[in-house]
Amino acid sequence: MDNQEDLKNKENNEQAENTDDNAYEKVCFMCRRTESKAGKMIELPGGMTICPDCMQKSMDAMNRPEIRDMLNLQNMSNFQNMPNISFINLNDLQSGIPKQQQVKKKKQETKPLKAFDIRQIPAPHKIKASLDEYVVGQEHAKKVISVAVYNHYKRVFTNTMDEIEIDKSNMLMIGPTGCGKTYLVKTLARLLDVPLAIADATSLTEAGYIGDDIESVISKLLAAADNDVEKAERGIVFIDEIDKIAKKKNTNQRDVSGESVQQGMLKLLEGSEVEVPVGASSKNAMVPMTTVNTKNILFICGGAFLSI
Repeated sequence: MDNQEDLKNKENNEQAENTDDNAYEKVCFMCRRTESKAGKMIELPGGMTICPDCMQKSMDAMNRPEIRDMLNLQNMSNFQNMPNISFINLNDLQSGIPKQQQVKKKKQETKPLKAFDIRQIPAPHKIKASLDEYVVGQEHAKKVISVAVYNHYKRVFTNTMDEIEIDKSNMLMIGPTGCGKTYLVKTLARLLDVPLAIADATSLTEAGYIGDDIESVISKLLAAADNDVEKAERGIVFIDEIDKIAKKKNTNQRDVSGESVQQGMLKLLEGSEVEVPVGASSKNAMVPMTTVNTKNILFICGGAFLSI
């Protein structure tokens, strides 16, 4: 009886692992594109997957005259003794792509059902009452943020984004250091059960400089949503120290985190499709990329604005 129970538990664990692996998209081992962009993947020994384009390029390279003449040689042992030529066993290679760099598959809905009912969104007074249990004081801020969040998700969850004429709205929180701006946003995201990403505007740099790219803000949100693109597109992004990315008075030095970052961030705030790296803070050839639409993401910016 114990052996049968152990076998059943083992089968259940294997099924759980298989279903967990099936929840992620396959990534090409060469070009690092996902299956939704590159097409159906070709499985190779060792757990590797390759897209049809890369497979075709490999076959074209193998059909080159110099490569074909090398493969047609009868005695391959002579090449094994040569110092600069080595052979690779595909069975020894692994996919090498961790799950934190894999994108979850989008759910295919058979019926055009709404993701959320408009009645499931808490009313502004209920959101404010929930905030009162965690945040002391800041009554005006809690009222304003409750109404703004309700209007934002009411616009998102109606699923009529192409029919209505309500533009995307973002929020700006002004207050000195320590007044509770970050804590208020954290509490709000926890109450609404949506992913949250907190970024510091002073650490963002223009592409080409050392530091985090502007798209790394969306990468943090995607990681908080467990690489689920649909869930990340309904999340909240809090950008702190937004008043520090103004144009510097001293123009002799390079404006690393100033006006150039401010211009690049407008693309995210206004709502557009952005190519972001999965599981990394910067773009490179070894990191898979995915497309995230920022039109339904609520951006909340905060700053002290001491000069005001």
